[in-house]
Amino acid sequence: MKRAIPVLVLSVAGLIPVWRYAPSHDTGSSSATQAAAPASTPSVSSSGGTTTTVVSGSTLDTEKGPVQVEVTFSGDRIASVRMLQQPDHPQTRAAVPKLIEETLRAQSADIDTVSGATITSDGYKESLQAAIDARG
Repeated sequence: MKRAIPVLVLSVAGLIPVWRYAPSHDTGSSSATQAAAPASTPSVSSSGGTTTTVVSGSTLDTEKGPVQVEVTFSGDRIASVRMLQQPDHPQTRAAVPKLIEETLRAQSADIDTVSGATITSDGYKESLQAAIDARG
């Protein structure tokens, strides 16, 4: 009887991840990532001698859903990154702030993949690189 309670508690604790599991939705494509739309043309504004450029990256259809970023450049630096499209998935929602933080730190698309969100990370980096390339 002394073992029954710990066994029951550990069994329930082991089943919680199974209950919370959310399967991905297959988009029907055989490749993990394919470009759906090219990066947008840069939008430029100037105030106080600093040029601000806003560029949208390519939209990428991943196994988890579409991924697209918008990058704001202040002069030659990446000032901010915003997700225009992202999969509605818990791992993606957790990964996006980390990806944006890494981008601002690295000032490039050469950043680490977030563990548990590899597909979204790869789509993010590809869309980010397309935006950087479109800016010129």
